[in-house]
Amino acid sequence: MSSDPRHQLGTAAEQSAADFLVKNGYQILDRNVTYKVGEVDIVALDGDTLVFVEVRSRSHPDQVHPAATVTRRKQLQIVRVAMAYCQDHDIRDTMIRFDVIAVLGNKGKIELFPNAFEAGR
Repeated sequence: MSSDPRHQLGTAAEQSAADFLVKNGYQILDRNVTYKVGEVDIVALDGDTLVFVEVRSRSHPDQVHPAATVTRRKQLQIVRVAMAYCQDHDIRDTMIRFDVIAVLGNKGKIELFPNAFEAGR
């Protein structure tokens, strides 16, 4: 495990997010999916919908809200990863959604933002 506190926070936040999703009926398919075009933290199924989840965390409540850090550039990167993932796994005719999970503070309060952005916007 990395000794970098930011990496440790990110890893813990991703685990908390995955646990939260499972508790809320999602099925985790993959984690830390990486392609040349970028990476996405979690790929899951919510019913019949394939969901690409970006996890963001902040350790201090005075910092900018974690969800606000998913820039347009990051959104486009996640969309490209989703396209590569679907091509790689021969996924067609499936609803796709992009969610963001914010993990806030040391207590790890979790906020889910379903359908946080769309591929075409």
